[in-house]
Amino acid sequence: MVPVGVESVASGPVPGEAPSRALPAAPASLSPSRAGDFMQCPLLYRFRVIDRLPEKPSEAATRGTLVHAVLERLFDAPAGERTAPAAKSLIPGQWDRLRESRPEVVELFADDPEGERLARWLGEAERLVERWFTLEDPTRLEPAERELFVETRLESGLTLRGIIDRVDVAPTGEVRIVDYKTGKAPRPEYAEGALFQMKFYALVVWRLKNVIPRRLQLVYLGSGDVLTYDPVLADLERVERKLLALWEAIRQATETGDWRPRPTKLCGWCDHQEHCPEFGGTPPPYPLPVRAAGSAADAQGRMGPD
Repeated sequence: MVPVGVESVASGPVPGEAPSRALPAAPASLSPSRAGDFMQCPLLYRFRVIDRLPEKPSEAATRGTLVHAVLERLFDAPAGERTAPAAKSLIPGQWDRLRESRPEVVELFADDPEGERLARWLGEAERLVERWFTLEDPTRLEPAERELFVETRLESGLTLRGIIDRVDVAPTGEVRIVDYKTGKAPRPEYAEGALFQMKFYALVVWRLKNVIPRRLQLVYLGSGDVLTYDPVLADLERVERKLLALWEAIRQATETGDWRPRPTKLCGWCDHQEHCPEFGGTPPPYPLPVRAAGSAADAQGRMGPD
């Protein structure tokens, strides 16, 4: 099989998006997660991308990272050895590696001296891994890429980047992009939102290799569902237009300092309520220069920082 052909990196933060404690900086690129942040709440985007405010690890997100690592490592073994017991046996070692690379996750079980909560949590990870074997057969798969970092710069100057869980390439050259989700599949009316990330990746692959992926596949381990979509050129062109409009909105907010909260039901899970006006908080002082509206930069139509 022929790989898609860009650098492959281990699971972790998207390159170019600095850790939460890095110095404030203007946005330099767009990934699916950060695009989703801005669409969900511009102020959340600011807290994460510009202010780099720290966030506490969550059990759900950390379990997702652990399961992703297990499914990636399983393909190191020969096809005949990719069994559910073999996959589950990888969990303790990958959990040790995760604690070494991200010591903050140890805080999740600091109040669990007997290890009961940790045991249940690891058991839930095992069940998610087992369910994957009911949805795909790894003995019949030979991924071209795993945890593939992709990046491309559009003609507009916007840089798109992200990490794709798995890329399969058929003998005919057709490309399938696969993403694992440890949650449940969304209701049909929300399926388009779930596919946004996959279309983003398809756009990057198309711009990099001039190949439109034959299939986009979301594997939901939480509910045992597989959502597929076969993109066409018009889909990718629409996504590109949407991202350019989104980036322009981010550029304007970056330069004016006008980041408005957008209250939703998701606010209850936000780590930044103490800084959010919707909860009586005050954002930290804006760390970037603010440009007055109507300046010469507006007339030039500048795309923003690279």
